[in-house]
Amino acid sequence: METLPLAAPAHDMSIYGLFMQAGWIVKLVMIGLLAASIWSWAIIIDKTMAFARMRRQFARFEENFWSGQSLEELYRTLSDRNVTGMGALFVAAMREWKKSFERGARSPMSLQSRIDRAMDVALGREMERLESRLGFLASVGSVAVYVGLFGTVIGIMTSFQAIAGSESTNLAVVAPGIAEALLATAIGLLAAIPALVAYNKLINDAGKLGARMEAFADEFSAILSRQIDERMSQTQRQAAE
Repeated sequence: METLPLAAPAHDMSIYGLFMQAGWIVKLVMIGLLAASIWSWAIIIDKTMAFARMRRQFARFEENFWSGQSLEELYRTLSDRNVTGMGALFVAAMREWKKSFERGARSPMSLQSRIDRAMDVALGREMERLESRLGFLASVGSVAVYVGLFGTVIGIMTSFQAIAGSESTNLAVVAPGIAEALLATAIGLLAAIPALVAYNKLINDAGKLGARMEAFADEFSAILSRQIDERMSQTQRQAAE
């Protein structure tokens, strides 16, 4: 009696099935890429919302700043709050202004220099806060594809070993292993593409917000410079009298 060849074992070709059938190295690669993708999306959503809030804060602050309200009154309103953005630059400059005059500042150039340095330090902190965690998106965007390719290479090597062990080039033997391997590359692309696109968009938005703060710092520095000149002139007149 003629014996029929055994049918190739059935394989689950769904994404979940391919993941469960993959080797442990490929599984670790996939899990790492999925975790990086989830964390990337969390950063993207958080930063998008934070930048939108900061734009609204800039608009409110500029409205209050140019409303005709005195600088002293605005400073008293903001000094006790945890301000960010333009408000942080304003508070840093006004705090240095008040400290200098309380200690009897005599040199306009020295006072102006200290105020500018105070705003530069505040601006640096704000830019660091804006760009925080964006480096992770850049790393995922540049590395995830190669990590996925590493998983693919390991998966294909495993498939070739299975082919050699079974001494068969039947598609039913080859296809599942290759599909598992290619799934790692697909997950790598899934993690890398949104992270890279979001990084380029968010770093550009951070640069625009930073440019707005720099413009405000320059403008406010000019305003304070005029006020310093007026105060110094007034002090000199009072001393002459």
